[in-house]
Amino acid sequence: MAITSVEIKEGMLLAMACLRENKMRSGLTILGVLIGVAAVIGMASIIAGLDRKVVEEIENMGSNVLYVTKFAPNINYDQLSEEERNRKPITFEAAQAIIDFCPTVDGVSPQNFYTAPGGNIVKYKNNQANQPALFGTLPDYIRVNKRFVGQGRFIDQFDMERRGMVCVIGSDVQNALFPYGDVVGQDIRINARKFNVIGVMEEKPAFMGHSENNYIIIPYSTFEKMFPWEKELFLQVSARDYSLIDKAREEITIVMRRIRGVPYNKPDDFAIWTQENLKEQVKKISQYIYIAMIVISSIGLMVGGVGVMNIMLVSVTERTREIGVRKAIGARRLNILIQFLTEAMTLSGSGGVLGILVGILIAFLVNVIFSLPFTISVFWVLVGFSVAILVGLSAGIYPAYKAARVDPIISLRYE
Repeated sequence: MAITSVEIKEGMLLAMACLRENKMRSGLTILGVLIGVAAVIGMASIIAGLDRKVVEEIENMGSNVLYVTKFAPNINYDQLSEEERNRKPITFEAAQAIIDFCPTVDGVSPQNFYTAPGGNIVKYKNNQANQPALFGTLPDYIRVNKRFVGQGRFIDQFDMERRGMVCVIGSDVQNALFPYGDVVGQDIRINARKFNVIGVMEEKPAFMGHSENNYIIIPYSTFEKMFPWEKELFLQVSARDYSLIDKAREEITIVMRRIRGVPYNKPDDFAIWTQENLKEQVKKISQYIYIAMIVISSIGLMVGGVGVMNIMLVSVTERTREIGVRKAIGARRLNILIQFLTEAMTLSGSGGVLGILVGILIAFLVNVIFSLPFTISVFWVLVGFSVAILVGLSAGIYPAYKAARVDPIISLRYE
């Protein structure tokens, strides 16, 4: 016989009455479901926010930017071949060759970093910066990286030609050394060497609570003079237009193979990649995190299911006489079955609703703390609630079946 909406409504009302009568027991029972669903919603929202933030950071690098490195970003360093372990580093000669022989290239930004033993020491009078990064680059850096100078100017070709002892600092260095007063034109000491501050870069928002403004930029020629042993660098190249990126890749490949002496019958001993490769890496990492999320939430939901089944079995025992009375006045087995299944699903569904609210709250707090975009996935909300209902249905089948098979004659004598 068909199940009517009246029977379902009656089952839900009885379930809510049961929740009110046994608040502590019901609360502890749905806790497992709540934790499982909250884990799903919270982690899915946090991952989505993190993905959006990372993608924004990658897209800010520019869609027409290529990266020239020894290895591709997805390389497994534990499985390098002998040839790969002996690869030559990417050096300034490669950057210069790309400038000279790649007509579709608009800008080249080599970045060579130096860190003194114990960290870079940067001082102005009695003030000291917190071990900022120090790197040398070319004037094209701001065009390739789409960065801007907030005060003063960036390094130029004249600074490169005279190997000027000048620098451009990040906002963290500015705040540490010059909490008050002018910055541009002041002399600071970087690892005991005097530099003149010619500019301050625009402040970049923090990422995952980590500041990206604690650095000092000097002309690449000055960097070479100070640290001639530092050869390996990070190389970024921008094409003149996004439509020319494939042509630029071909030109860079030809130049790199020639200057690195790669035979015609051998594969490249370097990698050229774009932001799309980074996005693919982020997607793969997210997939692994989603798998971990599913495992964690499954444990909570399993515990919640056991709790729901336990309380429903106890409920069947406690309400044996009630079941007998209902059967005696005409209730069918199907009515009893529907009643207890509805109660089980209402119980777990309540945990699902609370879990969704708790998960959203957790995601909101985490995203606010770490400055991530707040994102709620409707798909995962529906999945979380549906799984909670499914847990209640699965956990309630046996108790409902047991209740439906109660003998009304015996149950009426039950105390």
